[in-house]
Amino acid sequence: QVHLVESGGGSVQPGGSLRLSCAASTYTFGSACMAWFRQAPGREREGVASINWDGRTSVAESVKARFTISYDNAKRTLYLQMNSLKPEDTAMYYCAAREGTWCSLGLAFTYWGQGTQVTVSS
Repeated sequence: QVHLVESGGGSVQPGGSLRLSCAASTYTFGSACMAWFRQAPGREREGVASINWDGRTSVAESVKARFTISYDNAKRTLYLQMNSLKPEDTAMYYCAAREGTWCSLGLAFTYWGQGTQVTVSS
């Protein structure tokens, strides 16, 4: 079983930045895909960004110019750098992972973290 633990959330003003982290267990994926999802009150869960085992990334159009996903192999940690934050970015952010050669936000993810809250307000 893969254990995922998010951190780095908090409250910031519009235009501010946050870097979310997701620490993974020592389990080693053969071919793996990791992603960030978010869910705001009253809204459906939304895929934010994904990264494949080979480093290929995909980012949702709504945040593409502002968010960057990355993975540190040595630290087994997934990151989401969020810049120029807007009130509409307010949500619970979840780290997720799946095994396989395919990596897409539309796929089912097997492992999930507990979430970290991001609040953007004046």
